[in-house]
This record gives sequence, C-alpha cells and structure tokens, in this order.
Amino acid sequence: MESVSFLSTLVVVWLAARLAAEAMQRLGQTAVLGELLAGIIIGPAALALAHPSEGLEALAAIGINILLLEIGLESDLDDLLRSGLQSMVVALLGVISPFFLGFALTRWWGLPALTSVFVGATLTATSIGITARVLADLGRIQDPAAKVILGAAVIDDVLGLVVLSVVTGLVQRGEMSIMAVAILLVKAAVFLVLAVVGGVRLAPTFVRWVDRMQVRGSLIVYAVLACTLLAVLAEGGGLAGLIGAFAAGLVLAKTERRAHIEERLRPVADLFVPIFFVNLGMKVDLAQLHPFAPHGGLVFALMLTLVAVAAKLVAGLGVYTSEVGRWRVGVGLIPRGEVGMVFAGVGLGAAVLSPDLYAAVVVMIMLTTFIAPIWLKRLYGDPDSHERGQASSEAPAPSDGETRTPGASGD
Repeated sequence: MESVSFLSTLVVVWLAARLAAEAMQRLGQTAVLGELLAGIIIGPAALALAHPSEGLEALAAIGINILLLEIGLESDLDDLLRSGLQSMVVALLGVISPFFLGFALTRWWGLPALTSVFVGATLTATSIGITARVLADLGRIQDPAAKVILGAAVIDDVLGLVVLSVVTGLVQRGEMSIMAVAILLVKAAVFLVLAVVGGVRLAPTFVRWVDRMQVRGSLIVYAVLACTLLAVLAEGGGLAGLIGAFAAGLVLAKTERRAHIEERLRPVADLFVPIFFVNLGMKVDLAQLHPFAPHGGLVFALMLTLVAVAAKLVAGLGVYTSEVGRWRVGVGLIPRGEVGMVFAGVGLGAAVLSPDLYAAVVVMIMLTTFIAPIWLKRLYGDPDSHERGQASSEAPAPSDGETRTPGASGD
C-alpha cells in the first residue's frame, strides 16, 4: 500500500509540474515558477494532494545533482576564461554586493550570524538560463551588454557554488570564525581546481572507454555516475556535494561527446528536476508569510526582494566600457531562478533557514525571477524584424536544451 501511495503522489507531482510549467511558459515566464507554484498548490499549505516524503526527497536529491551537472555542461570553460576583465569585475560585484547587503539586512533584522551568512549567500545566485532566454527571444544575444551579462553569470555560478560549499561547511562545523571560513574557502577552491584540471586530463580516456561499451545507455549512465562520485567526494571533504556535480559538468563539457551527453541527459532532467522544485514548493508554509510571523513574514520577504534587486543593480556599476549599458547588465543579473532555489533548499535541509525565513526567501526568488524578464524587455524594447533577423543569423537563438531553465524543455 505504501508503494501505491507513493506512486499516486508521484503522478500528482509530475502532472501538476507539467501543467503549471506549461501555463507559465505560455505567459512568457520560466517553467521554474510554475513548478514552485505547483508544489505550493498541491502541498500541505493549500490542497494537500501531496506531502513531502522520504521517497520524494530521494528523487529530489537525484534531481538537484542532475540540475548541477546540466548547468556545468552548459558552462564552457573556454568562454569563462575568455569572458574578460569586464565580466569578471561585474561578477565579483554581483557576488560581493548581494552577500554583504543580504547579511547586513538579516543581521539588522535580529537573526543569527550563520543564518545571515546563508541568506547573503543565497542572494549571490544568478540564473543564467532565464536571462539568456529573454535575450535570445529579443534577438540580442550578441549585444555587448548581453555578452557581459552571460560571462558574469557563468562566473557567478562558479563563485556562488564555492560560497555555498563554504557556508555548508560552516553549518556542519557548527561554528563561524575567520579561520574556519578561510580553511573552507581554500578547500572548496582546491577541490574545484583539482576536480576540473584532473578531470579534463582523464576525460578523453574515460570517453574512449565508455565508447567501447555495447550496453545501451552507457554514456549517460557513466556521466551521471561520474557526477555522483564527485558529489560524494565533495561531501566527504566537508563541502556541498553540488560543487562536485557542477565540476563533473564542467569536465564533461570539454569532451567531444558533450552534445551527446546533453541530448541524453535532457529527458532524465525533465523527469527528475521538476520533482526537486515541486518538492521545495510543497515545503512553503503560506501561513508563515503573515506580517506578524516571528521573523516578519511577508514584510521581510519584500525587504529582501528590494535588497536582492538593488544589489545586482550595484553590479551593473562595474561596467566601465561605453558601449555596454549599465542598467541592462544590472537587470540581467537580477533573476535568482533555479540557482537561488538550490541555495534555499540546502538552507532548509540544513535547518539554517526556519520555515518562515524559507518562505520569505522563496518569495524573493519568485519575485526577482518574475520581474527581471519584464524589466529587461522594456530596457531593450522590441527590435524590428530586420534587427531580429540579423541578430538571429549571427547567433541562432539557443534551444531550451542550450539555455535550459529546468523543466522548460517544451516537449
């Protein structure tokens, strides 16, 4: 009977995720918003059609590692190295500004230092998939500001995951000191460098070995196996396992079979990643958002959103070249999307974020993800057909698999 109940829950989760994602995409929004809303609606806070369980948590854990593997595959190391000083300056401001502003707000609100550090870390996130999709739809993917945005967003992903690993290590230690932060920061950086450099050297041999396999599905199975192994090694070193999954994606992106891995991974991601986001949505307690909640509920959520928006606009001030618009760059970095939800999920799982703080953080992520595409479109305007056609001929709009927002693959 337990298996029947679990399978029934899985049917509800998948159906709700697909329908909500489809509705959001038709409204011009990202599918991630639909999957989060689906979780809130079918979860205990609303219709109570499904509840978080150990089975869903296990599938969600697979989903989050698949998600980070996919993000790594889409993050080209060569593009990262070629992103230039301009993107690096913007990226550094895009991490430092949100972190310290988020930390300051949360401490001013009277919350513990470790919780404040985690909230600040969550604000560093940037969803490259959402902004890239908007720019592609506008035919502006080759715009100077777009190149800075995408370069900075990739660097933000790397820096953000390092920050997440450090914060996760602090939670495991149960202490926060300058020495502890320094040790974990060095450990995370060393792990990432060794995993990527060592992996890139071994990857060609690995791919040739897998190519000799005759069993169906060997390529995707061994790719996911490598992802899981690096995640386990990262956790064994006191870091977030997600940085290991991301490193696996960076390594596999350098192989000649990158396109094949991405193609085979996409249907797997379409099954497991939505479970992760719906599961996070089910954990949102709407009752925690009332103004008299212990930590301010909706009031704190709105203040956090204002800080989240302002902090990324500050990153736009790092633009020093005249042909790049500061406003466009700042707004392009605002959406937290799926990356922000990864941070929030880790914080809730580690009990660093209380239910009311988690609800507030989810509201912030949803608002920034909703606001940014609308604002970016207004800044660019709708180009005429000639400009759109010219831009498209220079760089075809990426498919959902290339700038994929999880769950938005448009079957």
